[in-house]
Amino acid sequence: MKIPFSIFLSCLLLWAVGCSSSDDEAQIPKTPDAPADTTKYDNFQAFNSVFHNGSKQGNEVTVTLPANTDKYSRIFMYVQLRCPAGNCGDWDVYANIYVKDTETNTFLEIARYITPYGVDNAKRERGFKFDVTDFKSLLKGSTTLKSYIECWTADGWDLSVDFDYEQGLPDYKYYAVSPVIQVNRLSIEGIPYGTNATYNPKKNIAIPANALKTHLRTIITGWGHATPMASDGRPCAEWCFRTHNVQINGANTFQHNMSGIGCSSNPVSPQGGNWSPDRAGWCPGMEVPTRIDVWDNAGAGTTKEFKYVFQPWTNDGLASNPNAYYAISTMVVVKSNTPITKPVVTD
Repeated sequence: MKIPFSIFLSCLLLWAVGCSSSDDEAQIPKTPDAPADTTKYDNFQAFNSVFHNGSKQGNEVTVTLPANTDKYSRIFMYVQLRCPAGNCGDWDVYANIYVKDTETNTFLEIARYITPYGVDNAKRERGFKFDVTDFKSLLKGSTTLKSYIECWTADGWDLSVDFDYEQGLPDYKYYAVSPVIQVNRLSIEGIPYGTNATYNPKKNIAIPANALKTHLRTIITGWGHATPMASDGRPCAEWCFRTHNVQINGANTFQHNMSGIGCSSNPVSPQGGNWSPDRAGWCPGMEVPTRIDVWDNAGAGTTKEFKYVFQPWTNDGLASNPNAYYAISTMVVVKSNTPITKPVVTD
């Protein structure tokens, strides 16, 4: 049968644009749009543009947070730094946020960061972000928070801190947290590294009988420019890459690798100083990593021996740069679906 040229041309055009001659043939499906994020948060302000400098390194505030955290799956904290009258502190300095445990009248470090050299952190939309869900048993009701920025001059930063409580079912209904070690008041009051004074903290941790999950939460930063340098020319402990061990009942169970975390790719840049080279596990103008070590077994009803073992190194004590330190805090967190008490930590 002879097909008229006009019909042939129409079919050719339809074929060229991908049309089918049969309605039964499968069509290439369109990629569906990504579902909109429907996560809901309840927001709470803590510090609001509170000035920190060399004469006012620390501040406290008491805030009202949700009395019941059962309906929240996670808690995020945001830290914003702004330059007062346009003048930020010149140096990258040690800084952290604590929450008060009213039962023991002690403050627990919930987050640590390092300030940028001479600028704010406005290039991070809401500032530095931290998951602080582990402290949900303390972040409720009337809560006292403490901030610290280790400024040494008249210039500094205006600090703002707020919380997002994410609505949703939590992984476990009840949490409890206890400090294992906290040698972290100042960067230069940490654990001396490489000297006879260096000690490997050892504790006993008694886990509640109804614990369903247990983990350790460690924040650690190295400070000082002591020698001898590593083979790559890095002094300790700010720059030297080391691997430290967490022992449970005498066995090396977790490792903390103190190596670079990508300082040169930090969005808080450029900064006023030497911000781009990698430090040992931290960067100027960035959150300090939180190291989460989950136990294979919750250890319910048992007592475990905890020991933090630093990689061996001997400081030669040269007068020009004599000291090296590690500022460290480790918490033990337990979770359950029934009310749970805190782990008991003893020497």
